[in-house]
Amino acid sequence: METLIVVLFVLGYLAITLEHNLKVDKLIPALAMMALMWAIISLGHLQVFEVNTDLKELEPTHLEEILLHHLGKTAEIIIFLLGAMTIVEIIDYFNGFLSIKKFIRTKSKRGLLVIFSILAFILSAIIDNLTATIVLITILQKVINDRETRLWFAGLIIISANAGGAWSPIGDVTTTMLWIAKKVTTGKLIGYVFLPSLVCLAVPVLIASFLPAFKGEIKNLEEDTLNVVTHKRGAAILYLGLTAIIFVPIFKTITHLPPYVGMMLSLAVVSIFAEIFSKAKINISSIDEESDAHATSSPLHKSLSKIELPSILFFLGILLAVAALESLGMLFHFAENLNSTIPNSDIVVALLGVGSAVIDNVPLVAASIGMFSNGIDDHIWHLIAYSAGTGGSILIIGSAAGVVAMGMEKIDFFWYLKKISWLAFLGFIGGFLTFVLLRDIFG
Repeated sequence: METLIVVLFVLGYLAITLEHNLKVDKLIPALAMMALMWAIISLGHLQVFEVNTDLKELEPTHLEEILLHHLGKTAEIIIFLLGAMTIVEIIDYFNGFLSIKKFIRTKSKRGLLVIFSILAFILSAIIDNLTATIVLITILQKVINDRETRLWFAGLIIISANAGGAWSPIGDVTTTMLWIAKKVTTGKLIGYVFLPSLVCLAVPVLIASFLPAFKGEIKNLEEDTLNVVTHKRGAAILYLGLTAIIFVPIFKTITHLPPYVGMMLSLAVVSIFAEIFSKAKINISSIDEESDAHATSSPLHKSLSKIELPSILFFLGILLAVAALESLGMLFHFAENLNSTIPNSDIVVALLGVGSAVIDNVPLVAASIGMFSNGIDDHIWHLIAYSAGTGGSILIIGSAAGVVAMGMEKIDFFWYLKKISWLAFLGFIGGFLTFVLLRDIFG
């Protein structure tokens, strides 16, 4: 039975990684393998376990209890992401992100490279790397007309966004998972991962600035390309939304409540101001026919309708599928065998980072949480956060930021492999060595 579960997981995983070849949304195999794996556990009456991190051993438990436990942990992540996504969509409803255009005041390609890279690094830490990539490529399309030049900028934005997302608990799904699972704290994560992430950004940007693609000035840049009509409250809602998201880790530190509680509070505050700014009635919970008129004018309703539910359900499927392997004790035993075969955990995590360029980093990090029983803020968790967050930049399909950029600019896989991958790899190695060096010096 256990062998069948592993085969199901491998086949489902393969279908996810070959999503573009099979032309089947990765949501479908994720949900299918999750449901089938748990069904086999139930029908086969297999023994399930809970990992005791204090004693570093497996403790038998009941199926209903362990499934509810994993569902609760997964729901924390999903509700958190729903809140963050909604706030971002509310900002976009008011064209708030276009306020960022005021930072762009140069025609120099090298200058624009630095500006976009820094913006991607900072924004991704606040609104997550996926959203930051969408926002900046949208602005990029309004600034640069030449597609070949734009592709180079998009490639560096992917690297910068992934680097920025790695050092923030709300910058990447994987770091959020580690944070909610109480493997890292906000202060320690920023303290240990910020500098390596900065090196991961600086190395490729510095090298790229000397490449022919970033020499000279942008041609045919009209003065009115940036004069996009924005809502008069766009800047206000942008700053309010970003402040509300940044407030979440502070709320958690003060109240010791799960992060999703703070995110819901932030969403409520932003929604109130959004309704006031749009002069629409506050009508959040009503879903009857009489509320349709309000729904069409409500920023909250509009934003909720634009949330990518397939991504949310994908997280549900993949996290509960990995949870099935964890509940059977497979990940625990795999970690023990891996540690005995490769005693150096740095090499294991480095392989995890490089592997995230090929395989989705969400299940990799979910697996690592079940594999390692190290305590909160152990260095291995910070290194996993860095590696999984930045390693995906090596291939364009290795991160959500890369996939969305690929779709927006129709970037060819092999073009990215030839032009950008080596820059991303040098940045990844530079940041990784920086982390190890700082850890060995300061402990």
